Amino acid sequence: MTREPLPYAVNLSLLFTELPLLERPAAAARAGFGAVEFWWPFPTATPDPAEVDDFVRAVERAGVRLIGLNFSAGDMPAGDRGLVSWPGREADFAASVEVAVRIGDRLGCRAFNALYGNRIDGVDAAGQDEVAVRNLVHAAHAVAAIGATVLIEPVSGAPRYPLRTAADAIGVIDRVAAQGAENLGLLADLYHLTVNGDDLDKVIVRYADRIAHVQIADAPGRHEPGTGELDIFGYVDKIGATGYRGYVAAEYVPSGASADSFAWLPTRQGVTE
Repeated sequence: MTREPLPYAVNLSLLFTELPLLERPAAAARAGFGAVEFWWPFPTATPDPAEVDDFVRAVERAGVRLIGLNFSAGDMPAGDRGLVSWPGREADFAASVEVAVRIGDRLGCRAFNALYGNRIDGVDAAGQDEVAVRNLVHAAHAVAAIGATVLIEPVSGAPRYPLRTAADAIGVIDRVAAQGAENLGLLADLYHLTVNGDDLDKVIVRYADRIAHVQIADAPGRHEPGTGELDIFGYVDKIGATGYRGYVAAEYVPSGASADSFAWLPTRQGVTE
């Protein structure tokens, strides 16, 4: 039996950055996408309610579905990569979880990425991991109220970020599940896993039932598919063959204008289904 192609979404924190953030959902819709995702779209973990309303309305007006949202990850341009394991930032993390759940409830988003955070000089790593488990248990229980999943992501290009491989992320997920929170899943970013040296074939076989979201970019370079050497669609097909039916999100830095970077799309139908 022929499988339906997996649907594609576009990450609007890396694509269409030529435009103000609130204009990007409409640009994605014009490009043919019916689904979008964002990193944390606000400058602080505690945005003004009016900022949240403006964000929600921009997505609604564009007629696209929000399928993924990051919790606050700190100052990303400055090198921060998450608040989950950061002692002393628990209140900020919890505040962003509360905002994210409200957004998810309004827009139907059911996947929230919790970037783990860098190791901090002079702070015990085991202590950071204990903070992370507590924060993730809280986040998992909070998003469960709307039937959502917390995503855990291995990341490349951040030397102090401790989750490098799928096994690293699964280890965190299992520690949180042992505390009674089981609505966590692996965010399989094919670019990050490849750059970090993970074997994608083995990841797909071993963790097929743990993959809750997929992101793509070519490697090397983190540009659109076809600009590097990664067999992206071969791996996407393998993931689909395991029974995964979620979105595949384009999370790359376009090599030119965003609107000109979509020649790789397998079918236009596969964009919006």
